[in-house]
Amino acid sequence: MTVNMEREITEPVLLCDKSGNLNYDSVGWAKKPIITANLSGHFLRKKKWNYWCVFSREALLSATISHLDYAAVCFIYYLEYETKEFHEKTFIIPFNKDIQMPEEILDSVNAMSKDTGIFFIWNNDYMNLKIHCTDFGGAELKADINIHYPEDMETLNVIVPWSDKQFQFTAKHHCLPADGSFSIGTKTFSCNPETDFGVLDFGRGIWPRKSTWNWGMASGRQGNDVIGLNFGGKWTDGTGSTENAAVRNGVITKISEDVDFIYNRHDLMQPWSIQSNQVRLTFEPFYKRTSAFNALAIKSNMYQIVGHFYGEITLRHDDTLVIDKLLGCIEDHTATW
Repeated sequence: MTVNMEREITEPVLLCDKSGNLNYDSVGWAKKPIITANLSGHFLRKKKWNYWCVFSREALLSATISHLDYAAVCFIYYLEYETKEFHEKTFIIPFNKDIQMPEEILDSVNAMSKDTGIFFIWNNDYMNLKIHCTDFGGAELKADINIHYPEDMETLNVIVPWSDKQFQFTAKHHCLPADGSFSIGTKTFSCNPETDFGVLDFGRGIWPRKSTWNWGMASGRQGNDVIGLNFGGKWTDGTGSTENAAVRNGVITKISEDVDFIYNRHDLMQPWSIQSNQVRLTFEPFYKRTSAFNALAIKSNMYQIVGHFYGEITLRHDDTLVIDKLLGCIEDHTATW
């Protein structure tokens, strides 16, 4: 199992140099969002997205604003755990210059189509997710949720370098208390900041034309602890960087080992495992989301599985984190973009 020597970044830094290539002073990881994603140049190769997922007690809601340089692709989806009721809405804005993807993680962005609006509004110490869709699976969707950033919360912010011209800044922020509500037709779901949490996936980078990755994540309460998990595979292999970490009560432990995602690609509803010397996790699915996309210059096949994590993570020699039925997601994704 490969163990990488990852440098911790403690001072603000720019992702790119003046030519738009990788600033190698930014390579490493940080506990705070102190990296500025000043992407420029690389015509049609820049990839930018802000993905939010909110885990409430009864349902999850997710919204994404992404820009692929030649089109904005935005989507919303919702899953009710008990009934397995699921709806998804996607809209594309080709060659759109109105969507300005911010360089800073803690900043605002919005996207609108004729019947849908997605607004991520930064208010100094919380992100307001405001979403409205007049036709969401035949019903009206409304969401107004505040995602809070406690002052001492540590987060995962990583630079993954393939080369000086291909690289990714990934920020995965877990265990962010959520309050507010969202409704689908006559159903309303409330968020309690003591039990319900938001997860941010912020991405800015210059990607290869074809890419493959796995991602596993969870944020939730276990007994007296609030636990967040983040693991990635395939796309970081050989770069010297990982997006692997565990968060317990706001304190992050960076896991610099590569991890293996072991699963049956012919039956993704079979149990998965994530394995390394430090990580021994099993994931038991209960819902599969399939998202196939083929339009313009974009082709994507993504399977996102919702389920529960079980197992152990060794944080230090004398500290083992036990995971027992922690709600989260895991995915298999290939893209030509």
